[in-house]
Amino acid sequence: MTGGAILEVRDLHVSLPGGRRSAPVPVVRGVSLTLRAGEVLGIVGESGAGKTMTALSLLGLTPPGAVVRGSVRLLGTELVGLPVRELAQQRGRRIAMVFQDPLTAFTPVRRVGDQIGEALRIHQRPRPTRESALRRAVGLLESVGVPEPDRAARAYPHELSGGLRQRAMIAMAVANRPDVIVADEPTSALDVTVQAQVLDALAVARKATGAALLLVSHDLGVIAGAADRVAVMYAGRIVESAPVDDLFARPRMPYTLGLIGSVPRLDDVGTLTPVPGTPPAPGAAPPGCSFAPRCPIADARCEQAEPPLARVAEAAAVPEPAAGGGHLAACFHTATTARHTAQELFPPSVLTDRSGGPVAGSGPGSGGAKAAVAGAKATAPGLRPGADQVLRITGLSKSYPLPHRSGLRLRRRPADALHAVERADLDVRRGETVALVGESGAGKSTTLSEVIAFAAPEAGRIEILGHDTAHLRRGDVRRLRGRVQLVLQDPMAALDPRMTVGAIIAEPLLAQRTDKARAAARTPELLRQVGLDPSAAGRYPHEFSGGQRQRIAFARALAVEPELLLLDEPVSALDVSVQAGILDLLRRLQRELGPACLFVTHDLAVVRQIADRLVVMYGGRTIESGGVNEVFTRPRHPYTKALLSAVPLPDPRAERARQRIILPGDPPRAGERTAGCLFRARCPVYQAAAPEARALCERETPEPAGRSADDPHVAACHFPHPDVKVPLRHRPASKGHL
Repeated sequence: MTGGAILEVRDLHVSLPGGRRSAPVPVVRGVSLTLRAGEVLGIVGESGAGKTMTALSLLGLTPPGAVVRGSVRLLGTELVGLPVRELAQQRGRRIAMVFQDPLTAFTPVRRVGDQIGEALRIHQRPRPTRESALRRAVGLLESVGVPEPDRAARAYPHELSGGLRQRAMIAMAVANRPDVIVADEPTSALDVTVQAQVLDALAVARKATGAALLLVSHDLGVIAGAADRVAVMYAGRIVESAPVDDLFARPRMPYTLGLIGSVPRLDDVGTLTPVPGTPPAPGAAPPGCSFAPRCPIADARCEQAEPPLARVAEAAAVPEPAAGGGHLAACFHTATTARHTAQELFPPSVLTDRSGGPVAGSGPGSGGAKAAVAGAKATAPGLRPGADQVLRITGLSKSYPLPHRSGLRLRRRPADALHAVERADLDVRRGETVALVGESGAGKSTTLSEVIAFAAPEAGRIEILGHDTAHLRRGDVRRLRGRVQLVLQDPMAALDPRMTVGAIIAEPLLAQRTDKARAAARTPELLRQVGLDPSAAGRYPHEFSGGQRQRIAFARALAVEPELLLLDEPVSALDVSVQAGILDLLRRLQRELGPACLFVTHDLAVVRQIADRLVVMYGGRTIESGGVNEVFTRPRHPYTKALLSAVPLPDPRAERARQRIILPGDPPRAGERTAGCLFRARCPVYQAAAPEARALCERETPEPAGRSADDPHVAACHFPHPDVKVPLRHRPASKGHL
């Protein structure tokens, strides 16, 4: 062992069974890496790159039938091929895992404290008693920021929120003070404020134990603020590795350059760089460089030989056997990459077909975007065009009946109702995009569902294109559906798998009684409009990637030329490079077609790139709204300020220099109600306020208000000042701090 290395991985290969008559599928190909004492090594890459399988193989947790070759040495002990009993002794004591989904990682029928205590009783000698192990478990929960650790220790996993479960998983991982912690996407399913809590807990636990950390994440912002070094994976192998500052400032592999350029930034409205095409499926990597089919500077050499992971230099590089320090890249053209920006290598205006090539006529000005569709334009008799406002929601409320203990839903009484939305207020004007943001349970999706229902709301008022939904007749609803279209988060679930793409796109036209021939003629134009080849019309949804399926969903929505698009998390399930392409598509469609958009999302960095105005929801209520630039630069509500501070930046220096507000507790559960301000239990302003100010927050629910009657920037806070000092929970990030 040299240079303080704790974990050394050399030429790691992992293959999974390929079926009864198929050859094994290689999912990890020749990975080599070194993890030193106290170091944080980040592993990034798109879905299918092999990140998770690499992490699992380090602990011998690969699926049944997997074949692992190579070397994994932990403090000199070879783990590959180690007998099961001896490997179990290493896991939890010298190397521990924090899984992506703690709900499935915990045993559901045992209390959390007992499971943490079990990890202590298995590995510690002399073996502690159950009582002493449980007391230690409570202390571990408290150390990672779990409120009321005694109660959490007595709870079953399903009784804790996602953030609390993840912190409990961290407590169990560090219980025996391991030398290495492997964290596989520990924050991917969490809200951004809870993500900040979990990352802070992981940092505290790592520093307390002195453990090295291998952090797997798709979030380049998390990696930028957490890692000392970064390894980028593509098609099962590491294609670039460098110290974090060097990698983000000077990437030398075209894939890394495009990946960083495709990340939307909270602090900048820039041009995103979607990487064309899609990664190869496991086992389907082409000969030569796996990235060559997507690479703008690939040549014949790239297609014939796979470049080694070598030290970056202008002259010929020598392969780096240790794969440890320095800047390494698996590319024959590192010097060329260094001379170009991401926008130069991956022009965002070029859309791609199924093979990754540009589609003719798919760029701006391709024509035909505003062609009239007979019978589909919803200016039919009985529906007069509204004013400048396309959508207006005022005082919207929505509740759901809670089931009786017998499982039956009985007649709803106020005490038996779950209040998903208590008061939502927003409006969308022609040609603009309004983003509706908030954490899980805030009421965003319920608000969207109430709009698309075209029915009288439980309370409040919804006006669509000048028409009150409480007074719509059946014919009015049918005509309005042609003017309002919905794009959902999961395109695979939204597209009928038994219909061809052409039939899917034509369906809304036929529903609006458009002639079949005219609908069929419109389909190729719509496919070109969203950057797909017209030949896609004859294929089925499963034959396309996630990003391509989302383009099909947009084509279907645009078929009837809607005046209002409702977008429910349309990019949250996509890899970042694919997400950049969809955002670029949406920008172009707005520019060419001009539909108004209500964009529901939890990703504030995406909001900065795409929206004109922003509406923030918390606990079923609208708490702040205004122009995106105004809200982002001078937020008035403490929650909005904390929400913005919790979004990581894909820039190591900027991320480490920021001040982050880590909110205590978790977001309120759907329907949770309390007197006064619902946010006060987590509010740093309330915690620092004088008794008379605290009494106001406890007694009265704040109403949305601006500085003046016509101020478009409003906040539902008793102290809505953009320059409010927040003396508590501020912690400047530092190198190595998650």
